[in-house]
Amino acid sequence: MFTPSQQDVRRFFCDSFKKSHAREILTPIEAIAADWIHQHPEYEDVLSDLDTALEANYSVDEGKSNPFLHLSMHLSISEQISVDQPRGIRSAFQVLARKLNSEHEAHHQIMECLGEMMWNSQRSGLPPDGEAYIEALRKRAS
Repeated sequence: MFTPSQQDVRRFFCDSFKKSHAREILTPIEAIAADWIHQHPEYEDVLSDLDTALEANYSVDEGKSNPFLHLSMHLSISEQISVDQPRGIRSAFQVLARKLNSEHEAHHQIMECLGEMMWNSQRSGLPPDGEAYIEALRKRAS
């Protein structure tokens, strides 16, 4: 399993941003990242300065939103939808996107459920509960 460091993740998004703006060839995963970056122009200042990005601290206690976590969650959700894992996420996403008339907002709804599932897993010490995750998405979609 690939487990990138915090710096690896930040470099990836900054490099994807830089390559996209320079109209360089992107790998498939960089292209997906660049699409999400373009949908979040509020992150461009952070992504345009690698040194600052590597040093930045996004403390929950200070109320700072972490753009790298947010974009990483978009990437994770995109991958989950593409392979329909956990099973049912693709259809839940499609229903949510139609209901909200926005694939982006559907991602944000899924993100909340994903965050809750991960928090519950960390708190309980048990593996993430994909069934509970999908059920939470279905409730939002109904």
